[in-house]
Amino acid sequence: MWPHRSLPRRGFAWFMLATSVMISLPLFALLGTVLLWGMLPFLAGAVMFLWWALEHSYRTGTLHEELLIDDCEVHLTRTDPKGKVQSWGCNCHWAQAQIYPSGGPVAHYITLRGAGREVELGAFLSEDERKALYGELRNALSRARASVTSRPPRD
Repeated sequence: MWPHRSLPRRGFAWFMLATSVMISLPLFALLGTVLLWGMLPFLAGAVMFLWWALEHSYRTGTLHEELLIDDCEVHLTRTDPKGKVQSWGCNCHWAQAQIYPSGGPVAHYITLRGAGREVELGAFLSEDERKALYGELRNALSRARASVTSRPPRD
């Protein structure tokens, strides 16, 4: 899972170009006056701040979580935008998915509990995506537990 970014890089370039052109249009009326030099730093600052804000959004969009559920173990790996990797794992039989409709940092906050820890999952997703994820997560955990109990014993 990773955060959705609705503005692709190509759209970012076009947006910045259009914004720069639209902001500079009022400046044409001020050509040759002292007012141009008073307005120019503020308008350039607005464009630079917009550029920085969108770039920051792209950097935070590199966050991703990988959840692997097999018939023995549940393993979650979270990589933040700075590259720091956090891992959590436990036996699939003991893993519990929990949803908090309210009271968490976001509505319908999802956690996984097991091995003495509770970790968040998909907090960057939209509310509807978290609801869907919770259902899929419970089904996947049920299938993993069922495959363990239906497997013949090893010799």
